[in-house]
Amino acid sequence: MTQDPAGSLLTLPPPRLSAQALAALTETHWGLTGSLHPLTSERDQNHRLDTTTGQFTLKLANPAEPAALTEFQTEALLHSARAAPDLPTPRVIPARTGRSIIATPDGALRLLTWLPGTPLAHLPRTPALAASIGTALGGLDAALASFHHPASDHHLLWDIQNAADLAPLTPALPKDLKPRIAAFLTRFTTHTAPALANLPRQVIHGDFNPHNLLADPGQPGTLTGILDFGDMTLSHRICDLAVAASYLIDPADPAGLLVPLTRAYHRANPLTEAELRLLPDLITARLATTLTISAWRAARYPENAPYILRNAPTSRAGLDALTDPAALTDTLLAILESQPT
Repeated sequence: MTQDPAGSLLTLPPPRLSAQALAALTETHWGLTGSLHPLTSERDQNHRLDTTTGQFTLKLANPAEPAALTEFQTEALLHSARAAPDLPTPRVIPARTGRSIIATPDGALRLLTWLPGTPLAHLPRTPALAASIGTALGGLDAALASFHHPASDHHLLWDIQNAADLAPLTPALPKDLKPRIAAFLTRFTTHTAPALANLPRQVIHGDFNPHNLLADPGQPGTLTGILDFGDMTLSHRICDLAVAASYLIDPADPAGLLVPLTRAYHRANPLTEAELRLLPDLITARLATTLTISAWRAARYPENAPYILRNAPTSRAGLDALTDPAALTDTLLAILESQPT
């Protein structure tokens, strides 16, 4: 039997347990009753739980997700809450037995605090907002640098360091994108990956995209929520910044938001010159990853295509805008000169 190139977590649909069954499990294990409201997700089954005592997020993991991986993500949330309590990350709500994870035949069940706010995808992208993202991500990565778990070093196709593994999925891309991304993947294999191998590694969030970050529309420069730790993995620190940067490219001024983002990250978690030199290539790699995986999954699950493709237009615009990576590198390196560590 041929192994699917995307891996089981990207090829299986989310679980579909009934609301009644989920409500019964929640009452049994957490003693909570209320109304469940479904949330969109690529891999898991998530609901907002409204009760008389507050709101929560109920997460049923994809049954293909190994138990150790769910534990890894949960322990990372617990660690970040201790190491960086000011960051707006979800807090794990223990069950009546004290356990953080409840094993069920349909997947691992967890209850987290609900974080208020509007996804940044629905707010104007400004330099102040970019700086807030950089500060939060720098702080989170600084906290996660001291976090270790046996399941952290797992293969994830979304992880930028694995961009070369996208090749089997590229036939799903639009015809005009295929040769461009194929050429970049060749460059990644021969140039970027060897340089990346020498850069700092640690556990990273892996998906600092505007749908996973929340803010108060009245104060859009302050983040109120950091969501979705499902793409955490042991990777290179600079890859986390590249993910965030890939969603903040203004086609009219590609570096306009990347400079405040990177400067704020550097203040919170100082970067090396080697990391900054590689950042433009890693941003391109993330854009290629988003476009390739999204196209492949949308073709496989057309009923969920609007959600799967939600970031594709921004990624395509960003890829089209990055026409001068050398100039962007020079601009980013100037941050080190103006803000020495």
